[in-house]
Amino acid sequence: MLDRFNLLASTYRRRENDLISELWYFLRELGDKGVRASPTGLPGLVVLLSELDPVFVVEKVAEKAAQEPWFFRFLLRIEPIEMCVPTDLAEIRRAALELASKKLSASDTYRVEVRRRLTDLSREDVISAIASGLPNKVKLENPDKIVLVEVIGKVTGISVIEPRHIVSIQRVRRQASLGASSEPGDI
Repeated sequence: MLDRFNLLASTYRRRENDLISELWYFLRELGDKGVRASPTGLPGLVVLLSELDPVFVVEKVAEKAAQEPWFFRFLLRIEPIEMCVPTDLAEIRRAALELASKKLSASDTYRVEVRRRLTDLSREDVISAIASGLPNKVKLENPDKIVLVEVIGKVTGISVIEPRHIVSIQRVRRQASLGASSEPGDI
């Protein structure tokens, strides 16, 4: 697995290599000539290191999935990762607070989302370590920003992003089909 990555994507079990090919071609279309990708060793989970801004990439994925709902055959979900650190509570806290200081305005609400794989760190310890250092209000439903912590063994990816930047292909397809059927003149 790559020890530094800026995109985390999921697919069906045993379809990791198909997902890597699908995203490799898509990123090449966007102009990324040096994308690197790797399975994580966990079923259905892939990490990528793109030369492009990861938030830009997930926005383009969402656009493409809305315009051409069946373009992505293997991608289920994709998230931008802004920083990778060793899986250590102090390092995770430092990196999350550093990102939050740059990306959260004083009026922004937030939620800490932690996904743990191959680690003994507890979700509650990670959340309290980060939340104790943030002055902003916590809002579990519809926050302005999400402090995303993805622990994968010895490496942890961290982002402070808007909820729309966690792209679920099924959700995009569902929203696109609802939007298409509610056109003027449709009954």
